Amino acid sequence: MRTAIISHPHCRKHKMIDDHPECPERLDAIADRLLASGLDIAIQQKQAPKALREHYLLAHEESLVKHVENTLPTEGLVSLDGDTWLCPDSQKAVERAVGAGLLAVDEILADNLDAAFCSVRPPGHHATRATSAGFCVYNNLAIAVKYAQSKGVKRIAIVDFDVHHGNGTQDIFINDDSVLFCSLFQYPFYPNTAVENNATLVNSPLPIASDGTDLKALYEQQWLPKLNNFKPELIFISAGFDAHLEDDMASLKFVEDDYAWLTEQLASLSKELNCKGIISYLEGGYALSALGRSAIAHVKALVDS
Repeated sequence: MRTAIISHPHCRKHKMIDDHPECPERLDAIADRLLASGLDIAIQQKQAPKALREHYLLAHEESLVKHVENTLPTEGLVSLDGDTWLCPDSQKAVERAVGAGLLAVDEILADNLDAAFCSVRPPGHHATRATSAGFCVYNNLAIAVKYAQSKGVKRIAIVDFDVHHGNGTQDIFINDDSVLFCSLFQYPFYPNTAVENNATLVNSPLPIASDGTDLKALYEQQWLPKLNNFKPELIFISAGFDAHLEDDMASLKFVEDDYAWLTEQLASLSKELNCKGIISYLEGGYALSALGRSAIAHVKALVDS
């Protein structure tokens, strides 16, 4: 697949309290692994454009956008929620994190790309329509989905394999029958949302110590039939790598090969259903070495598909 990594140096400017797991070094770990793998010559690397205020409002209420604007400090750090802080340069990171998905949509709809991985921060999938939460300011992926809808894409599937439930994404699309949302997550665990399902909502809770065998069964039994029946025109992925065996943020036991396998399945399905493409967004992943290895396994699976 014609694949690009979309990022921007400003995504490293967002800093929180010392020793916070959602740190700028996460992007460095991915970039370093990309170079070490030699994959950098096989993919396009693009800089994320600056998103505008109107883009945030595609998925979020005016009250949230105002709250973020009014909370941004001129110096030091200010708490946005219990575990998310803003620094003076956070807005520079946020606008590029959102902008990466907008560029990915434009490039895929113009048939310049088949897939894009948005290597950006802060992450997004815990941000609801009205609240920032869980290291997330705005819901980057949800904004990109809304943007794709504004460009005429009728049916969109979102697959979230972060170890935490994508509660923000669910909140934004729960009443939208044109979006299929499939989310796996360790359960019970943060953010402790109720597990519910409907025609376009497939929540797949996993117990502690679930591994790649469980992932494969989940995909084949729960997600694949729904995806086949839904026939999306575009697939989005909330690519959190914190379910990795080495990541002590949680207690699942995925490894790089599992992320590669799932990505290969989604890429194959995208071709079978004649989708326009795949847009993947970095979410969690806090063990730096495991994050770098897993993210590049994910990207390589897109390139090789």
